[in-house]
Amino acid sequence: MNETFDLIEEITRLDGTKYSEIGNLTHNGRAEKAAELGLIKEVRIVKLNIPHSIHVENYEKFVNEHYTMSGWEMESWDEWPKNDEMKAEIEAVLMENKVG
Repeated sequence: MNETFDLIEEITRLDGTKYSEIGNLTHNGRAEKAAELGLIKEVRIVKLNIPHSIHVENYEKFVNEHYTMSGWEMESWDEWPKNDEMKAEIEAVLMENKVG
């Protein structure tokens, strides 16, 4: 199933460090459950309904080709590893949405 991303989240890892993720309500719901289970400290939506720019499309394509959104039963939080190109795409999404 191909995911469509429309929001920006900030996820706080157990060690207190934070990272930005581009996702959707399903991803956010899974992150909320992960926080309840103590797998991450916290997740918050930074911006909803972001424009579906070329940068969002590039990141969606990368995630859809390399990862599968896990189900609701989880024993760990799977942070999607990103190469330098995808890190730059996320930074571009943050900039175009005036976040971060």
